Amino acid sequence: MKILSEFKEFAIRGNVIDMSIGVIIGTTFAKIVESFVDDIIMPPFSLIFGQVDFSNRYLNLSNRRFETFAEAEAAGVPMLNYGIFLNHLVHFSIVAFVLFLFVRQVNRIRRPQEDPLSNMKSKLCPHCCQSIAYKAIRCPHCTSILKDTRNQVKPNYGVRIQRKSSS
Repeated sequence: MKILSEFKEFAIRGNVIDMSIGVIIGTTFAKIVESFVDDIIMPPFSLIFGQVDFSNRYLNLSNRRFETFAEAEAAGVPMLNYGIFLNHLVHFSIVAFVLFLFVRQVNRIRRPQEDPLSNMKSKLCPHCCQSIAYKAIRCPHCTSILKDTRNQVKPNYGVRIQRKSSS
């Protein structure tokens, strides 16, 4: 019974549920991309190149002669199916390129236009008002020596220090 309770704990964890949702969405997205490639992208390629379906291309490794790929496959002769490999290669290339374009657009949307920490990485010189590195102790523009505020101890006004009186 301990194994069932461990499995229940594993299955109900948030990570497993998130992963299963991701797999389901990924599978559905793969079908959408496959349909996009097969139904939208490949027909124009067929018009341009005349034939994109290479599935009937093969190299017969036997002495017998066959007219079509289906006849050779039905006879069970050894053959190199380079046409199917080329089909899969073209399909993969198109899917990879479409996914690259999709991820590129998503990254553009997600990426902030400016660095949110830029005001923390720089400060203004009090003498010439130019932007300088936060850790700078001398302004590169006007060469003024700057007050180093990085390692100063801040006063603690909330704590009262009692000194021992000498008796």
